[in-house]
Amino acid sequence: MNIFGLFEQRVAEALGRLAEAGRIPSGLDASRVVVEPPRDPSHGDLATNAAMVLAKEARTSPRALADLIAADLRDDPRVAKAEVAGPGFINLKLVPEALHGILRAAVSEGEDFGRSRQGEGRPINVEYVSANPTGPMHVGHGRGAVFGDALAALLGFAGYAVTREYYINDAGAQVDVLARSAYLRYREGLGEDIGAIPEGLYPGDYLKPVGEALAREHGPSLLGKPESEWLPLVREAAIGAMMDMIREDLAALNIRHDVFFSERSLQQDGGGEVARTIAELEARGLVYMGRLPPPKGQKDDDWEDREQLLFKATEFGDEVDRPLLKSDGSYTYFASDIAYHRSKFERGFATMIDVWGADHGGYVKRMQAAVKAVTGGKGDLDVKLCQLVRLLRGGEPVKMSKRAGDFVTLRDVVDEVGRDAVRFMMLFRKNDATLDFDLAKVVEQSKDNPVFYVQYAHARCASVFRQAREAFPDGDFSPQSLAGADLSVLQDEAEMDLVHRIAQFPRMIEAAAEAHEPHRVAFYLYDVASAFHSLWNKGKDLPQLRFVNQTDKDSTKARLALVHALKGVLAAGLAILGVTAPDEMR
Repeated sequence: MNIFGLFEQRVAEALGRLAEAGRIPSGLDASRVVVEPPRDPSHGDLATNAAMVLAKEARTSPRALADLIAADLRDDPRVAKAEVAGPGFINLKLVPEALHGILRAAVSEGEDFGRSRQGEGRPINVEYVSANPTGPMHVGHGRGAVFGDALAALLGFAGYAVTREYYINDAGAQVDVLARSAYLRYREGLGEDIGAIPEGLYPGDYLKPVGEALAREHGPSLLGKPESEWLPLVREAAIGAMMDMIREDLAALNIRHDVFFSERSLQQDGGGEVARTIAELEARGLVYMGRLPPPKGQKDDDWEDREQLLFKATEFGDEVDRPLLKSDGSYTYFASDIAYHRSKFERGFATMIDVWGADHGGYVKRMQAAVKAVTGGKGDLDVKLCQLVRLLRGGEPVKMSKRAGDFVTLRDVVDEVGRDAVRFMMLFRKNDATLDFDLAKVVEQSKDNPVFYVQYAHARCASVFRQAREAFPDGDFSPQSLAGADLSVLQDEAEMDLVHRIAQFPRMIEAAAEAHEPHRVAFYLYDVASAFHSLWNKGKDLPQLRFVNQTDKDSTKARLALVHALKGVLAAGLAILGVTAPDEMR
């Protein structure tokens, strides 16, 4: 039950009635109208900006329009008071029964409270991770992986039909470098002393098992072959081994994908989908032969000082047109990416979300231009950039991993601090802000460690029910029974603050899903957990506020209803983040 969404609809109905009565013009654009919690809780339960954003269109003052809307809202049985404040904001105080109804819904629906039909089952593709298959995942990959996975879960909770996708970059020069690096390890696996790894090859020890497997399978037979013969074979084996490693790293974070899409599959059969995509753009007059000026400031690997085949990206909002073919006749990365996103659209995804590292920020406009072009303006691409992760231990930078050669692997971090800590902390900062991840702090059992603080709130909720069952062995504390409790018992300011925060959960879910911002869930969980811990501590000083009162079963049931509702919200939010909701904490 999204009470804020219900009242946005109620405000729209009020505007309709006022228009029918000739009090305001009809057809006002209510898209900017919001109903939200007031900044000062003492002002009421809900607030709307309707009069402020519609007054000019209604050809009246905000205050006068607010008076008209407030008068209509006062007729709503859920409204105890509707007041106009300041220049024209409308503050609403709900009758207790309306708030009790929200709490009963949260009790009855449990972990489904807040689940929305906002997406109406529309298909949406979330592509994330897509790390080059050249080695184990590093911590930066992990941030994009966790962000993408939580975003997909959030969108699913909000009613979208989500497909999680991984794009395997298995067609570029980097996989040839991988093959040459694996071939060196193959020679090592045969007993050869390879010495220092030459510059330009991948130095990590993770390729040793690949070389050993090749040595077992082929013996010395590859040594006498020219590179043109052994490279495709070694490349295939190395990519397969790297993808197995990446899948294991992802599994350690409980991350799964529905689709693994190969870049090479786009270029089969003489160019395949890439060639067909370029031919389609050419038929529509969107490619031409031309020469580009050198890029200003930022390096562009696709730029060459020659006449070449260009896509008219500037016609779709980009700053310059973009090359599609390299001087050797092979496709640019951009050409493959256009064909890939065209494939997504043809598979039924008009809405696409790509999660990239911040170093790809300069690529966003051209890709959005390409999506507009190949979908005829019907497709929408939102690119979410994840900033760097600074890995620390006690405030000091963490050294590189021997296994990876030049970075700390994600798996090392997960093994040290646990999946829950990695996932929650990766989401406890907005994706486009740099994240300091301190290995020492994320395992502390304190309020300063958000993941512990939120999980501890869920464990405390579970402990309240254990206490209640001890105090009332024959008590019925099922959701059905708790939903019928006398909630008028909940009178304390701290109790009502928690009720209000629970009521905000469905609105937060819809807003976070619309903005593609799963960090809002993490922030909300910390805030609601903090409110619960404050109420818990208040009960230590005021026995009448304790959740379990052995002499008053009715007040106990009312407070258990509050705790049960909170427990469901915490569990649902943690599930979206991919974090466990423990019933006990060690």
